[in-house]
Amino acid sequence: MSGRVLTEAEPRLEPRTSLPGVSPSGVEQAVTALGDLADLHIHVGGAVAPHILWSIAHEQGFKLPVRTFFEFRDLVTANPEKVSSLGDYLQILHQWTERIQSSPSAIERSCYEIIGKEYRSSRVSLIELRFNPMKRNQEGERDLDHIIAAALRGLDRACLEYGVKAGLIFCLAREFDFELNEIIVRKAERWRSRGIVGIDVAGPERHTIELGGDVDAYEELFARARRAGLGTTIHTGETASTGVEGVIAVIDRLRPSRIGHGIAAAESEEAMRKLVERDIALEICPTSNLRTKAVRDLAHLGEILARFRDRKVAYTINTDGPYLLETNMRLEFELLVRERVLSEAEARACNERAYQRTFIS
Repeated sequence: MSGRVLTEAEPRLEPRTSLPGVSPSGVEQAVTALGDLADLHIHVGGAVAPHILWSIAHEQGFKLPVRTFFEFRDLVTANPEKVSSLGDYLQILHQWTERIQSSPSAIERSCYEIIGKEYRSSRVSLIELRFNPMKRNQEGERDLDHIIAAALRGLDRACLEYGVKAGLIFCLAREFDFELNEIIVRKAERWRSRGIVGIDVAGPERHTIELGGDVDAYEELFARARRAGLGTTIHTGETASTGVEGVIAVIDRLRPSRIGHGIAAAESEEAMRKLVERDIALEICPTSNLRTKAVRDLAHLGEILARFRDRKVAYTINTDGPYLLETNMRLEFELLVRERVLSEAEARACNERAYQRTFIS
């Protein structure tokens, strides 16, 4: 089994049909009617509440550059006034949230808290968390397997308490040498039966493996992951400025089941055709794409999603980093339905598609 299924009451991966105790109207009612939600693209580094990170930082004696909690909250939140690009967004992750989560106890608590919060706030009952374990082991000072085991303990505990289904995706890093990324895949293979469900590649696309000299090695690495029963996804086409060449290279060479973001594919008929031919689904993250300027505004996002629908490109809706972006799955769907980016039927189809495209068996 490639994911954790820890409740006998719900053996099938199907959304529920109601949200008891809430009597909303209009847009809220439409989103409530979706039933339980699924989030397939959520980074541990961007999903832990500031007060939890604050607690973890103090528990570990982490030296912070601010004195008060409210200053800290601003430090670890992607405020539109200070985040104008993907680089700004990633800097918050790499400089603060990932460092604070860099211990077994910190990553265990992080995974546990994320799953519970997403269920309580949005009834997210199917969730795939992703993170890079090598960015949590203090550059080798901590044992990598201890970090992984701790993350899975947090996953198990949350699944038992909330009756949800969850799995972990390991992110390879574009800035890492191939040898380091190969180790991450090896660890994913080793821990697959315990809840590691897939691999990803993340990081600034200026560090490109899609078109670089190691592409043959990565092609075999992805094939090896598939043979081991792992799902494969990759961040590409995340910004308008990176162009579509990386998306096409990923489709042709790495052949993932899903692509993280993939916004740039809308500019290329070839890319969209290949996505459909290879049955690759896009993991769209609306608030993230707006905040990092991958899209100009909601109207632009609507044009892109309409183009994908016209060409039969499959996509899901996800959060990317709920607390970093001050969002959740309900808010994502409410935004899209309210602004008529998606109809109620399209929103329902996106949520159902996420249940179909999950790496959790």
